[in-house]
Amino acid sequence: MEMKQINSGRLRAIGYDARARMLQVQLDDGSTLQYGGVGEDAWRRFSGSGAAWSFYRDNIEEEFAAKRVSGSAPAAKNPLDELFRKP
Repeated sequence: MEMKQINSGRLRAIGYDARARMLQVQLDDGSTLQYGGVGEDAWRRFSGSGAAWSFYRDNIEEEFAAKRVSGSAPAAKNPLDELFRKP
């Protein structure tokens, strides 16, 4: 799958396999996630979005199940981490 470099929020690269309907995203922590069942329309809107991180959070992360394909599993999170994370 060809990955498109991107720098939006925590996103660093995105790619799509139309035949498999598989979206792949690489995050700034080095982890790579795959989302199955993603239609081409969602991919076009995501890849062409001027606010890709917001689109990802609202339309991909919320709607599709992720499968981690690389990177370490996240450590137990403190609920306050999101609140005090540096930009």
